Amino acid sequence: MSNQTVSPGALLAGRYRIAELLAEIDGARVWRAVDEVLSRAVVVDVLPVGDPRTNLLFDAARRAAAAADPRFLRVLDCDMHDGVTYCVREWAGGRPLERMLGSGPLTGQQAGWLAREVSEALENLHRTGHAHGSISPATVVVTDAGAIKVVGLATEAALRSTGPGSPEQDVRALGELLYASLTGRWPGPAPAWGLQPAPVEHGRLLSPRQVRAGVPRSLDDISDRLLSNPPRHHAPPITSAAGLSAALSGVVGSSHEPPSQMDETVAIARQNGSIDDATQVVPPTPPAVDPTPSAYQSNGQDQQRAAYATAPQTRPVRRQAPPPSNGNGHRRRADEPKPKGSWGGRILILLAVLALLSVVAMAQFLLKGGLNNEQGTGSEDGGTTTAPQTSGPPSATGSAVTIAGAKDFDPKPDGNGEEHPDEVPNTYDGKASTTWTTMSYSRANLGGQKPGVGIVYDLGEPTAVSKVSVALVRDGTSVELMVPKGDTSKSPAASSGWTAVATEEDQPEGTTVLTPSQPTETRYVMVWLTKLPKDDKGGKFRGEISEVTIQR
Repeated sequence: MSNQTVSPGALLAGRYRIAELLAEIDGARVWRAVDEVLSRAVVVDVLPVGDPRTNLLFDAARRAAAAADPRFLRVLDCDMHDGVTYCVREWAGGRPLERMLGSGPLTGQQAGWLAREVSEALENLHRTGHAHGSISPATVVVTDAGAIKVVGLATEAALRSTGPGSPEQDVRALGELLYASLTGRWPGPAPAWGLQPAPVEHGRLLSPRQVRAGVPRSLDDISDRLLSNPPRHHAPPITSAAGLSAALSGVVGSSHEPPSQMDETVAIARQNGSIDDATQVVPPTPPAVDPTPSAYQSNGQDQQRAAYATAPQTRPVRRQAPPPSNGNGHRRRADEPKPKGSWGGRILILLAVLALLSVVAMAQFLLKGGLNNEQGTGSEDGGTTTAPQTSGPPSATGSAVTIAGAKDFDPKPDGNGEEHPDEVPNTYDGKASTTWTTMSYSRANLGGQKPGVGIVYDLGEPTAVSKVSVALVRDGTSVELMVPKGDTSKSPAASSGWTAVATEEDQPEGTTVLTPSQPTETRYVMVWLTKLPKDDKGGKFRGEISEVTIQR
């Protein structure tokens, strides 16, 4: 088998069914494929017979496999078959930053958050003494769920024969990525990644704020400390991923939730003195997310739309002091005398009247109670009748429970440990258009490999659960509501630690209500799929949930 004979439909190594060509890098080919053993999509790098990069790719795969940060896509397999070297990696469903920037720059909050996520992943990697070696807008992907994935750890550099790289080179590349995200221009002398070069003045790169109005000064300073030599205003340079993570966390915070607009960036930056008090940045319209799935894309290989719509240019707006008012909604002239009296005095008088009325009402209540005690409330047999006792308002039932967190559940050895974990938040984000999907299986009973897959929901504390509504996609799903056996304050790691309290089989598309046969109080509940509907697109079987609502 040669590189040329690896084509769509071919079965590589008796396991990986080649689907489509994604990119070609100096003779190496990058394919989307299906792992027919585990029924999941993967990416396969293929080198032709005798390619001198074979040993480099094997070494890179070993280094990549040791990376523990979930933001790096894992290397799953690397071997030779019929002389062809192949490396199998996780599939990234989403949009590369390269495509996103094709529609325009990001907002300040988005750019800062994205760079911070990548810098945190690199910080963890650099502690092990290794580097990515090829950070670029093509190797940073925003998934359909909004999470960040970094593609091609070590392997991308091996395919491009650029060497393993160094932590310092990674940080410099991340500075270029941040600059491009803020401005939509590439900080280099020539066009790159579909972007025109950034302007230069007197041999010095213009800062992001000089290129695009509205860039927060805090992010402008960080970009300058990454790329300028030396930085402006005698600021210390940023040369490590740890230093960059700390600087960006001080601007955009430390949340891993994807941002929608830059209001928080402006507020935090103003508190830090990074934005002039005399100006405020008008936040742009929140970005629109393109729901069309995509995979690994290389430069110039895919013309699908970017994940975010073009971010409009922001502009500083001079704040003006509000005009003096005379209290009636009309502007008071400078020479107009202030009216006698004030609202403050009137309010004090009103409060005094209310206090007097309260005293009178209390006196009447006590007087009436004393008279009742003198008259007695005896019954005909001389006993006394006890007044009915009233309790406070009963706890609300039927109200929605706030979900504190959730994670996919596909424990080993039956499962492979995960079922699209990045998509789990889609099931309780209040949006019917976003979904969580299982992996694809050859049969409705999950290929006979396992009893089921599901999602565990953490309610934060033991909570009475009356019913759980699950919005299913496609007809033919069987679903169960599970709670932990024994101690319901702990989430069992094995499926044998859960027990079903409600079951619905062969459900049609729409909302299925799971009602426990008896009152259930638990901190954790699991929605467990035991039979999957057929996927119309690929002929496989795949479960899909759009929303889950848990009620007291």
